Amino acid sequence: MIERAKIRLFVDEPLGEGQTIPLERDKAHYLFGVMRQAAGDRVALFNGRDGEWTAEVTQAGKRNGVLTCLGQAAPQLDPPDLWLLFAPIKKARTDFIVEKAAEMGASRIVPVLTEFTNSERVRVDRLQAHAVEAAEQCGGTFVPEVGEPEKLDRLLDGWDGARRLMFCDEALVGAASSALSGDVGAPWAILIGPEGGFSDAERKRLHAMGSAVSVSLGPRILRADTAAVAAMTLWQSALGDW
Repeated sequence: MIERAKIRLFVDEPLGEGQTIPLERDKAHYLFGVMRQAAGDRVALFNGRDGEWTAEVTQAGKRNGVLTCLGQAAPQLDPPDLWLLFAPIKKARTDFIVEKAAEMGASRIVPVLTEFTNSERVRVDRLQAHAVEAAEQCGGTFVPEVGEPEKLDRLLDGWDGARRLMFCDEALVGAASSALSGDVGAPWAILIGPEGGFSDAERKRLHAMGSAVSVSLGPRILRADTAAVAAMTLWQSALGDW
């Protein structure tokens, strides 16, 4: 495979040898204005489907440009079939959760509205941009989709029982966590509640689900953003691709 370039850029277009990628204004400004790239320089491209490709700048302008794919530098590496469902919190900490989920191998990210969720309006486009940026910076070739916010009750009403649900129950703080078990590669989701925890009714419903597994994240109550990282670490080390 061809040598990997240091500057990485996410694009929507298909990637293949000889493929040309037109750059619109924002990407052209980033490459040529901010990163000071010029004709003949090389850039790493990925689209979440075709792996990473090394491309050469063939046209460089202030408002547009063209890149040409030279060869594949890394194969496509998709994460396990793991969703992260989380109750949104303050903006910067919600951004953190999305970034870390993308870095740590979530295949889909969904903000979930619970009875005690207390946050500002969720802008999915901004969160999706954070997921892209995380993949660009960490060398990933996959970008998880950030879904539209969904009420927890409605989400559970349509739940597919084939997807196991790792339910992080703050009421179990201090208890020994039951070991996660199951087939590697099977579909899972992790559910992280809001800062105020789940309501009694929500907790009762989750415990009654045959596909749900309640776990403790240790002897201390964790903030929601910390809990998301801890839960993904626990799942990845037991059933993921780590």
